[in-house]
Amino acid sequence: MNSRHCRKRYRNWCSGLLLGSLVTSASAEGLLSLKVENDAFSAGGDGQYTSGVEVIWAFEPPDRHWTRRLADVIPGWSGSSLAGVTYRLGQQIYTPEDIEVETLIEDDRPYAGLLFGGFSLLREREHGGLRLADSLHVDVGIVGPASGAEVVQRNFHELIAADKPRGWDNQLDNEPVINFGYERAWLMQQNFSGLAIEYGPSAGFALGNLYTYASGGLGFRLGEGLDRSFGIPSVAPAQGGQSSFRRDQGFSWYVFAAVEGRYMAHNLLLDGNSFEGSHSVDSREWVGDAQVGAALTWDRWQIAYTYLWRSEEFEEKDGVDQFGSIVLSTWL
Repeated sequence: MNSRHCRKRYRNWCSGLLLGSLVTSASAEGLLSLKVENDAFSAGGDGQYTSGVEVIWAFEPPDRHWTRRLADVIPGWSGSSLAGVTYRLGQQIYTPEDIEVETLIEDDRPYAGLLFGGFSLLREREHGGLRLADSLHVDVGIVGPASGAEVVQRNFHELIAADKPRGWDNQLDNEPVINFGYERAWLMQQNFSGLAIEYGPSAGFALGNLYTYASGGLGFRLGEGLDRSFGIPSVAPAQGGQSSFRRDQGFSWYVFAAVEGRYMAHNLLLDGNSFEGSHSVDSREWVGDAQVGAALTWDRWQIAYTYLWRSEEFEEKDGVDQFGSIVLSTWL
C-alpha cells in the first residue's frame, strides 16, 4: 500500500470518527461553531501560525450518553456533573516568515500542518461564591503531509493571487499525535455601573507528543447579559470549546481581555519529529499570550473576534506574533 493511499485512509478515518460522533448526538440540541484563526485578521505577516480552521459541536449529553459513562470512571468527575460536551475537527498551518524561499530556512520555524479531531468534557459549579469551570480535552490527529496543509495553502494562495508557498518540501514528516489537556477557571461576577463584570484566574496543563505544557492565566469580561454566556474564545495551542451562550435570550454583548503564560516542555511543531530527523528550532520554555476581543449575541447567533499577541516561541524569533480569530456560532 503506497503512502498516498495510507494518508487518504487516515484522513477518511479521522473525518469518519468525528462525523460518526456527531451523528450519534444529532438528536440532541446543540451549538455549532466555525472558528477561523489567521494572521490576515491582524497586523501580523504571512508566517508562523498562519491559518487554522475548526468546526465545533457543543451539546448537553443525554442521560445514557457515552461521555457520562466516561466521566464516571475519571477520578474527581462524575457523569451527573457534566454540563456539556464538545466535538472538534480542525486543521492548522504553520510556516516560516518567507514562504517564497524554496530551500530550508534553518533559523525559522519548520513548515508543519496539523489535522486533528477531539472532544472535551465540560462542567461548571458554584463554590464559595465563585463559579468553577473545569474542562478535560482529548485530541488525536496527524502532523505532516497527511494533514493536507500544503494542498490547502497552495490552492488558497492561488485563488487569492497571493505569494506562492515554495518551501513545503521541508515540512515535518508524518507523525500521529495524541494529546490530553485539563483547565480550571475560578470566576467571580459582579455588577459595575449598570454592566456585569466577570474575572478570575485559570490554570491547566497539556500532555502528549504534540504539546506538553503547564499554563496559568487571568481573564476578564465586561458587558450586558454575562449570565447568558460563558467563556473567552481560545486560540491554539489552548483547547477550544469552552465558549458558549444560551439561546433565544435576545441581544447581549461583552468585551474581554486575557493573559496566559505557558511553560512549554515540548512543542512538536517547533522541536521537530519525535522519532526521526527533521528541521527544528530552539523552542523557548516560557511563552506568553495577551488577547482582547468582543462578542455579540442575538437569539441563536453569536460572533466573536479575538486579537492576540504572542511572545517569541523560539530563540531565533525576533518580535512578537500577532494574529486574529473569528468564531461564528448558532444553535441548531
